[in-house]
Formats: sequence, structure tokens, C-alpha cells
Amino acid sequence: MRKGKPMSIASDLIRDLQSEAERTRKVFAVLPEAKFEWRPHEKSMTLGALASHVAENPSWISAFVEPELDFELLMQSYKPFAGKTRAELVTALDAALREAVACLKGRPDEFFEETWTMRMGAKVLARQPRGEALRETGIHHGIHHRGQLVVYLRLLGVPLPQLYGPTADAPDFG
Repeated sequence: MRKGKPMSIASDLIRDLQSEAERTRKVFAVLPEAKFEWRPHEKSMTLGALASHVAENPSWISAFVEPELDFELLMQSYKPFAGKTRAELVTALDAALREAVACLKGRPDEFFEETWTMRMGAKVLARQPRGEALRETGIHHGIHHRGQLVVYLRLLGVPLPQLYGPTADAPDFG
């Protein structure tokens, strides 16, 4: 509750997106641009590709406005964002966040209780309340990939910023 009023699901999701974007900006601020082509393993994305994926993640929120998402159709025209600099990553993240907030703002709680489906053609990958799907796939997915990005940075010897609290590189709260 905030100031005596219960939070709506939309405002709760927006708050989560905004706070996670702020943490992501901290990670982007320490990315070594000279290492954007580096990857820890041949099966891994490059640092730049992974960071770009994290930057565009909030743009996927718009897919949850519709009753379903069919990856088979989407992938026919999808072209991943490929940021070349930290500044481009932040610009893309901020644009994606604005788009996500606009998609969610003012939506009634009932909208988030409706069933949302993710499929690959005829195969149903997930069917759940839209709010749960948004949190799990729309927000947690980005957190997961940002976590991978932090591991990349540790492997590269880059000092890690505080995201949820102290790190070995920034041990004091601050």
C-alpha cells in the first residue's frame, strides 16, 4: 500500500520494471566496449549480444497485451537489437522501458487475471494468467540474463556494481 491506497497490479509491475532497469543501467555503465565480441564459451552469446538482449527485454512487454504470442510467427520477422556501445544499450533500454510502461499504465487488475498463452505454432509453451506471465517471462527473464551478464563481467575481471546489496568489489552499502 502506498499513501493509504492499495497498489494496482499495473503499478506494481511498472515499479518492478523501473527498479530493475535502474539496476541494469549500473551493469551497462561498467561494460567494457572493447570486449563486446568476447564470449565465455563457444555456445554462449557474445558480451555485446547478451547486453543487447538485456536492453531490449522490456520491449517484449507489449507482447503480453495480446491474448497470445506465437513465437513461430514472431521469429519470421524478428531482428534482434545489436548495441555497439554502452550509450546505445542505455538508449535502447530506456526506449523499451517507456514502451513497456505505456503498455501497462492504467490497465485494470482484471486485465492481468485473464489467461495469456505463449505458443510455437500449434504447440502451447505456456498458458497462465497474464500478470504471472508478465512477471515470470517479461521481468524475471531479463533479470536472469542480466545475471548472466554479471557472470561475464566477473570472468573479465570487471569490478561489479551493487545491484541488490554489497558485492566483493563494493562491500559497503552505498
